[in-house]
Formats: sequence, structure tokens, C-alpha cells
Amino acid sequence: MARMHDTSVMTRGPVRIAPGVTRLVAPNPSPMTGPGTNTYILGHGPYLVVDPAVDDEAHLQAIGAVTQMQIEAIVLTHRHPDHAGGAEALAAASGASILAWPKPRPGAHDQHVIVDRSLRADERLVCGGLTIRIHHAPGHAADCIALEVPDAGLLLAGDTLMTDVTVVILPPDGDMTAYFETLARLRDCDIQRIAPGHGDLIETPRAEIARVIAHREARESQVAAALAETTVCAPEDIVDGLYPALDSRLRPMAAQQIEAHLRRLGELGRARRLAHGWQAIQDASSPRARG
Repeated sequence: MARMHDTSVMTRGPVRIAPGVTRLVAPNPSPMTGPGTNTYILGHGPYLVVDPAVDDEAHLQAIGAVTQMQIEAIVLTHRHPDHAGGAEALAAASGASILAWPKPRPGAHDQHVIVDRSLRADERLVCGGLTIRIHHAPGHAADCIALEVPDAGLLLAGDTLMTDVTVVILPPDGDMTAYFETLARLRDCDIQRIAPGHGDLIETPRAEIARVIAHREARESQVAAALAETTVCAPEDIVDGLYPALDSRLRPMAAQQIEAHLRRLGELGRARRLAHGWQAIQDASSPRARG
């Protein structure tokens, strides 16, 4: 299981991370959000604001100080409250439209937000002299997107990739197979840096994406091995075996992560869900399967 975010304070004021791209860190530090959610302001006026984060007056004023409220659109990388909580207040203050990936059914962890327009895969937004390419990036949540800024060689990854920690995949809105597919697509983008939803810039994007894929594959192998050693088990049973010293605060989330891996193993034909847990589907050629 990933360790908790480092809550060390990043620079709270505006930081120019690339031409036409400014970062503001929201005042919502926690073990799950790290120093706080990163809000990104794109363009040279009018502006596009990505993830206004929480409904906090000081943070909205900081966004207004950078943009003079000349905001053309607000884009949500997904609807979790630490990213979308301030969207409607900022839209009301600026008159900007809220854009997000379409989502017919809200996830259990979503913030209710009235979206003015749905985004499309490979759509290009042009704002304040910048072109931004939209990538659908499901995995952490079904409506996750990443925004590529080709002129800056930059990918705004939302919660698809984070600094120094493993992204949480909580089914059913989170989907491990979709996450693997998203990582494979983003690996092919021509980018030099990743700007995550939490934490500092990732300077080696391809190496980081490869590391995350390898980590997920290794965890999947561990889950499959643990499942093969039992007749039927629940995700919590595997958590106890894989993470004996896990902080108790993380145990429910770890069980959901294991559930995400088990669902993927089910899709791959390597596990089945029963009434009281999961069971490995043994290869007919294996010694255990032959008895």
C-alpha cells in the first residue's frame, strides 16, 4: 500500500512552472492530499483554470489575483471534492463555464457540480494563446482526464499520476484495468514533465510511468499469489498478509485497492467472485489444479 502523502508545505503563492502555466497550491493539506491540491492557471488572458480545488475564500482570491477573473473556462480533471469543490463558486464569481468529462452516474466520492459542457477525447481547447489537448484518463475515477500542453511539453495529470505516492483506485468508479490502459496511452505522449494534482513536478515522465506500471504489475502478482494459497478469501484477508504493519487508517482503503486488483484478475480469467469472497481460477496444468 502507498504511504501517505508528505504534507510538507509547498510554495502557496503563484509559481510559474512553464510559459503560460501557473500553479497555486490550495490550503487543504492532509495525509491524502499532501501539501494541498494543485490548481493550474493556463494562458496569458483570458485564462483557463484547472481544478479550482476547495471552496475557500482565500484560494479563490488568489486565483482572482492571477487572472483578474478573466477566466474563460474551468476544467475539472475529475469530480472529487478536493479538485472540484471550488468550481461553482469560481464560476459564479467569474462567469466562466465549467467543463468536465461526461459522467451519467456520480461516483460515491464525487462532489455534485453542475457542468456546462462535456469534454471529448482528443479535443483541443485554445485559451489565452495556448492549445490544450484533452486525454480521457480513467482509472482513479471514471471521469478522469489529463491535459497536455504541447508547447510546454507538459502533462497536467490530475490524480492519474502523483509525486512519490501510488494513486488510489477505489472500485467501482476506480478501475484497475482502465488505469493500466491509461498509463500505456500517456506513456506515448511527447512530454518532458508531468504536473500532478498533488505534489511537485515530475521531471522524468516516461521513467515514472514505467515505474508505476511495474509497481502495479508486481502488486497484481502478489495478490494473485496470495489468492492461490487459499480456498476463498476477502480483500481484507490479503491486506493482512501483504501489509502486516499497515497504519490502521489506511486499512479500508488498502482493502479497496486489493478489490480493484481482484476485479482485474477476474477480467483476466484468473479469479472468480463467490458469495463470501474471491477464489483463484487455477491453471489446469498446475500441480495444485491437478491435486
